[in-house]
Amino acid sequence: MTRHMNILVTGAAGFIGSNLSERLVNDGHVVYGIDNFDSYYDRRIKDRNLETLNGSTAFRFFEADLRDRHAVATVFGTAAEASRSIDAVVHLAAKAGVRPSIEDPHGYTEVNVDGTVNLLEAMVASDVRDLLFASSSSVYGNTSEVPFREDAWVDHPISPYAATKKAGELLCHTYSHLHGMRIAALRFFTVYGPRQRPDLAIAKFTSLIDNGRPIPVYGDGSTRRDYTYVADTVDGVVGALAWIRDQEPGAYGVFNLGESRTVSLSELIAALETAVGKAAVIDRQPMQPGDVNQTWADISRAREAFGYDPRTELEDGLRAYVDWYRQQTPLSD
Repeated sequence: MTRHMNILVTGAAGFIGSNLSERLVNDGHVVYGIDNFDSYYDRRIKDRNLETLNGSTAFRFFEADLRDRHAVATVFGTAAEASRSIDAVVHLAAKAGVRPSIEDPHGYTEVNVDGTVNLLEAMVASDVRDLLFASSSSVYGNTSEVPFREDAWVDHPISPYAATKKAGELLCHTYSHLHGMRIAALRFFTVYGPRQRPDLAIAKFTSLIDNGRPIPVYGDGSTRRDYTYVADTVDGVVGALAWIRDQEPGAYGVFNLGESRTVSLSELIAALETAVGKAAVIDRQPMQPGDVNQTWADISRAREAFGYDPRTELEDGLRAYVDWYRQQTPLSD
């Protein structure tokens, strides 16, 4: 990738966003970060994610909501005024989670669809043409064709969250066509690791197992996921940034960023028991609406395009996560 780029990262205070922003700064880039500190989980977690970045002169943070057009435009204008016009955008910000989207479809549409349009419009107005859009493996729905390939038919999402991610991909394709933007949609597959959101299974299960409390297991444990360590995902994002910089105007690509190994929920729990060093207490629950039966990425397209090569085995990644978890000072109530 060209060095010393000015890169806007939306959702910069989140799990993937803060890990990516640190990587970009360490690689010599200037990062403009946006986050609205959504109340989905404790703001102090995101504040802690930013502690290292806030000490860097190569990181400028804006507390802003993508639903606010003026606020989004201000970020681009501020960069231009500082003679650091934005070269590329990594759009990670979104309301996340399959199950909550069923309870709040309006909120998910406002942020994930309308917010994406606001960002795309601000990019056009500021003549910024390079974008990575964070999509999701959830767009594949309950397809039985595995591993998932990017050219699969993905018009049957089974949650509002998945539908908004599919809508985001379509909007990106449209803007690429109309405005000559170079865009890659990256379909993330169950990313985990240090700073993972507290509502996600690995984070939640680790805490519950460590404290001897029951873990809720939805279904019989046979559902399968393609768990991807966050450092491998970040490597993929950095590779995709280099890819779009080499494309012609109007280029659009879709890439899976998974580990390409599928693991059952029962296998995950067993691996977590080993990493934590304690046995899990299982609280069996019925399957939840919107949950897919399996995810499994075919990563050959990303491997060929920009050398994507995830190398972290699940067992190693879980040990790294548990080590990080135990180093964290509990947040006071």
